[in-house]
Amino acid sequence: MKNEKVLYREYLKSKNLKLTKPRCVILAAIFENHGHFNVDELYEQIREKHKNVSRATIYRTIPLLIESGMIRQSLRCESKDIYEHTYGNENHLHFICTNCGKIIETSFSKVADQIDKLAKNEGFEITEYSLAARGLCKKCKKKELKSEK
Repeated sequence: MKNEKVLYREYLKSKNLKLTKPRCVILAAIFENHGHFNVDELYEQIREKHKNVSRATIYRTIPLLIESGMIRQSLRCESKDIYEHTYGNENHLHFICTNCGKIIETSFSKVADQIDKLAKNEGFEITEYSLAARGLCKKCKKKELKSEK
């Protein structure tokens, strides 16, 4: 299986673009992280080691990464787009804590089967899943119960 850098380079080449050092740094930072991120978090992570990668460069690179299939916008929380890398990542469900903002990923294969059946009945072809449920995480729920006493 090809790694993400090779696939991204091939995508950029198909668009007559180059895999520049800043684009390479951004890609590496995303795949080092393995979690959800917004542009501000990614910028802070990159800035620690690479002072020459600007926030504007990250904003210009994100659409290329989305178009290439390397990442996707998975959520929108607190007026910020949240991204995650998709290459080598299974479809999953997000549980989002409305109190602390924690994002918990879990498999949704059983739910996906039901969704696929519903889509098939409607003659609909699913090309991408984006599932999220909002509520309270275990820690916040425990705090809430303590404060009610």
